Amino acid sequence: MFAKKMKNMFYRVLPAVMISLAVLAGCGTKETETEATVSEEIQSVETVESETAETTESEAEVVEEKSAVPDKDRCGNEIKVPEKVEKIVSMAPSTTQILIDLGYADQIIACDTYSAASYGSALKADIPQFDMMTPDNEQIAALEADIVFTTGMSYSKGENVYAAVKEIGVCVADIPSSSSLEEIKEDIRFIGACIGANDKAEEIVGKMEESIKEIQEITAKIPEEEKKTVLFELSTPTADYPEIYSCGYTTYIHEILTITGLKSVTGNEESTWISISEEAAIAANPDVILSADTYTPDVVNVILGTKGWENVNAVKNQEVYKIDGDTISRPNHHVIDVMYEIINLVYPEYLEEADEAA
Repeated sequence: MFAKKMKNMFYRVLPAVMISLAVLAGCGTKETETEATVSEEIQSVETVESETAETTESEAEVVEEKSAVPDKDRCGNEIKVPEKVEKIVSMAPSTTQILIDLGYADQIIACDTYSAASYGSALKADIPQFDMMTPDNEQIAALEADIVFTTGMSYSKGENVYAAVKEIGVCVADIPSSSSLEEIKEDIRFIGACIGANDKAEEIVGKMEESIKEIQEITAKIPEEEKKTVLFELSTPTADYPEIYSCGYTTYIHEILTITGLKSVTGNEESTWISISEEAAIAANPDVILSADTYTPDVVNVILGTKGWENVNAVKNQEVYKIDGDTISRPNHHVIDVMYEIINLVYPEYLEEADEAA
């Protein structure tokens, strides 16, 4: 548009330029120089117009690429997404929550039992519920969904539990459990692209990135010597199950701990999910214990009262905290909520300082 205006303006003043050339007749070299200048200006305008067109085409390609309907799911399987997606089956609570936040709750015609338990109030009443590990293919097929979003959890036993649904031509899009915050962003974009909600998906990702940046700015003010070691646990040791389940550095949870200014005592472990003995946990002597245990009632007092843990720093200093186990274990943008929760529990003074400065 800018180049076009320039060119139009130039052509409006061109007659006056030609009159000037006539006045300068007989001036020899000056006439030649003026003609050359005019020629250069025309060429310059045309170059600007050409470059502007190329830039516009390039921008259009980027927009088209972002809004393109995926031809592969997040697992790399080839899929064919219908042009219009109006009926969705969501078989993972993390995906269901994303769909709700994208504004597609009413399009969800069935879900897994965990989704129903957590987000049932946001969904249509009495929609069918399925076990994500052993889904009823016949019933799912009968729903004639446009797309079925599945999770890597459903394939944990090595079986394709949705084979029969795929065979009848239903689009089954698998989203494996993401191992990083970047992968979570791509999951959100993928879901948005499948259902035609690219802009809203980018908005959610953008807010997620802004929050991460804000948290990093807060924790960057914590002196290195004040940063605390942490034991993150998914399960609390008992007489029957004495092992503690935690995470290694190849998980988004490890990223969360690091971004919130903590040093994980299992941060050198490559395995995604690991089990450690009570003895090893006690020897690590963490400054903080964060429990995402959703099964042990009053888990904080259970840990504080466990025999043999009396000399662990976290227990001595009463820095044992219960965090939202469902939210941190569901890979979507709501893990940001847990990040703020952790800072509020472990480094409240830095969060308050940031709030006061805002």
